[in-house]
Amino acid sequence: MVPSLSLILGGAASGKSAFAEALVRRTGRGLVYFATARAHDDEMREKVIRHRKLRGEGWRTIEEPFDVGRTLAGISGDNAVLLDCATMWLSNHLLAETDLTEAEAGLMAGLALCAAPVVIVSNEVGLSVVPENALARRFREEQGRLNQKLAAKAGLVVNVVAGLPQVLKGELP
Repeated sequence: MVPSLSLILGGAASGKSAFAEALVRRTGRGLVYFATARAHDDEMREKVIRHRKLRGEGWRTIEEPFDVGRTLAGISGDNAVLLDCATMWLSNHLLAETDLTEAEAGLMAGLALCAAPVVIVSNEVGLSVVPENALARRFREEQGRLNQKLAAKAGLVVNVVAGLPQVLKGELP
């Protein structure tokens, strides 16, 4: 059984989204996909289209780049949610210069109120070199803190490397 909160970590193109999609499908519930990315250029628009095709049919997509928590709170328990991804959500808030403490509190409150199991995809960005600019360093630090908070609340935490899942916490259903 998929826990109420699962966190799927990995680097870029590691297979984390495909693994998370399969995990959500295993629930046998209605499929809800929270898209946090904003397509500002052709490359990102193509990536969104590619991900949508790979996901396939049967998903209800909710595009929510900022207020994920409030929207999550309204999802019924006969669904399962894939939030892809916490990294884009955080980037949106950093670039908009919103209050991260308030945004994070809203996300955590929404997760606590959501009746459906939620699987969150997030990038592990702390395995690389120290970024050269202040915004990138702040992003790396904030992403690490957010991942730690999500992992502490999650019943299942999996790191995906080269398409291979490594369970860090909990057990695979």
